[in-house]
Amino acid sequence: MSDNYPPPEEDPYQEDDEIDDAGYKSVKDAVLFAIDISDSMLRLRPSASEKEPPESPAKAAIKCAYSLMQQRIISNPKDMMGILFFGTEASKFYNEDENSRGDLSYPNCYLFTDLDIPDAGDVKKLRALAEEDEEEDQILVPSKDRVSMANVLFCANQIFTSKASNFLSRRLFIVTDNDNPHGQDRIMRSAATVRAKDLYDLGVIIELFPISQPDHDFDRSKFYDDIIYRSSPNDLEASGLSPALTQARTSGGDGISLLNSLLSSVNSKSVPRRALFSNVPLEFGPNFKISVTGYLLFKKQEPARSCFVWLGGEKPEIAKGTTTQMAEDTARTVEKGEIRKAYKYGGEQVSFTIEEQQALRNFGDPVIKIIGFKPLSSLPIWASIKHPTFIYPSDEDYVGSTRVFSALHQKLLHDQKIGIVWFIPRKNAAPVLAAMLPGAEKTDENEVQVSPPGLWIIPLPFADDIRQNPETNLYVAPEPLIDRMRTVVQQLQLPKAQYDPRKYPNPSLQWHYRILQALALDEDLPEQPVDKTIPRYRQIDKRAGDYVIEWGDELDSQYRKMFSEQPKTSTLAKRAPKASDTLAEKEHPAKKVKTENGAQNTADDVLNHYHSGLLSKLTLPILKDFLSSKKLSTTGKKADLIERVEEYFDKKG
Repeated sequence: MSDNYPPPEEDPYQEDDEIDDAGYKSVKDAVLFAIDISDSMLRLRPSASEKEPPESPAKAAIKCAYSLMQQRIISNPKDMMGILFFGTEASKFYNEDENSRGDLSYPNCYLFTDLDIPDAGDVKKLRALAEEDEEEDQILVPSKDRVSMANVLFCANQIFTSKASNFLSRRLFIVTDNDNPHGQDRIMRSAATVRAKDLYDLGVIIELFPISQPDHDFDRSKFYDDIIYRSSPNDLEASGLSPALTQARTSGGDGISLLNSLLSSVNSKSVPRRALFSNVPLEFGPNFKISVTGYLLFKKQEPARSCFVWLGGEKPEIAKGTTTQMAEDTARTVEKGEIRKAYKYGGEQVSFTIEEQQALRNFGDPVIKIIGFKPLSSLPIWASIKHPTFIYPSDEDYVGSTRVFSALHQKLLHDQKIGIVWFIPRKNAAPVLAAMLPGAEKTDENEVQVSPPGLWIIPLPFADDIRQNPETNLYVAPEPLIDRMRTVVQQLQLPKAQYDPRKYPNPSLQWHYRILQALALDEDLPEQPVDKTIPRYRQIDKRAGDYVIEWGDELDSQYRKMFSEQPKTSTLAKRAPKASDTLAEKEHPAKKVKTENGAQNTADDVLNHYHSGLLSKLTLPILKDFLSSKKLSTTGKKADLIERVEEYFDKKG
């Protein structure tokens, strides 16, 4: 286990961290965009696509910040975000509504949106600027003087200190095309280096989005290598950025492509990875434990209603609901202490106190206890029917947990083994038997980590959880038909034969978010949702249409060939008996008139019952058979049949 690949998210509890109802710990994030407003950044440049009009890098950065702000309101409602322009003619460093920073001023720095939880007003304000509002002519005016990067970094320092002092994750995104803002001025370079170190000492991570000019490639070594420290993969994961952005930054991509990558990840409305449980002991044996932290990395995201909105007023407002328990007979208010829960058993109600209920649900403290080990091949693929839990070591409770965890992980990978564990993730949780599966680190072609190394806890199903597949009679297609279908499948494969579900957002969820956005920002309601999961029929027809037609022709050919090989028969010819027909005749012979021996046995039986006076004991079919053999009527009820039998024997006697 390498120290270069920490878990998806650090887990120390901070003052501002919160625990939601499901027991997850969410870590807040504060992002400040610092966008360079210079003549070169405002100059229009051709877009990557011919269909899109030319756009300036500054405007592209503003649109990206606007989209990121929309995304953070939905996926991370407690995160803060701010917009700082530097290199502007105007200067502003306070909120117009609340001048909490006194007379502080930083030349050529304009704080457009203060670092705070975005509301509808901030989003509307930034949208107006992104859509070329009149306010752009007053704000996006480049300064004639050279901007001091030391002032920009110190301004960002003051913003983070006053607005997000206790946040675990704080980031400064710098978007610029000037790779050497101070030239040979050593004093200004030294001052900027000191201010950058102050930010890192404060816990702020600086991320650079370099923009190359048409006639000049951005060179980090001239200035920014002295103030930008390489961040760990953990920082990238905690920021909630997409792997595409991570890959582009690692490969040294241009700032425009970096911003577009970030912008494309916004639409996925990704959910931050949160800790499911912290510092749960992983027990190898008596008095041998290490501590691990669990993460829920894969979970279906669905629209969740956290509040009610009242639309009857001039503007939408959040409704505050109250619940009151009342007695049915007296209509008096029932206090919480008076309520007791009961269960019906044997026709009676058995009530329990809250303490007794908690004791009934308590199966012990949270633990992951290793019971034994089995080969990896003994775990079938259908055994994974519930969400797996990813665990990673933590040295907070037991020093040396990382080394022991790494040894276990490497041994399981090397020997192709899995562990069988007794798993209780949280207090009052039902224990389950689970498989502890080792997972290797996965990287892409640029050596960027896609998934970290660790162990997966997969709850094993009981017998009642598994359904048997219905039996089907399989028919193997002819080889020519299979070969042509193989060509069709090859034409429909994705690039590099990889499917990334993060590129295809849930259309129903996006529609839910789009309606919320329209109501909050007073926009027109959209007519129809954007569904990226709909197949691209034109592209499919272009790539595989001809091969599908050839496969259809081959199918018709195989069908005709199959029936042409069968012998021709005439409808007038007598059908030859089949083996199944002979077997059926043996088991169920054709119904014929009863034999003479059978009729005689029936007559003797009826006669004996007649002399004994027990004709009523005979069944209806026997009576009908007897009357039919004597050519007598068989209609009527059983009493009528008995009467005819008695008359027959009376006349005969």
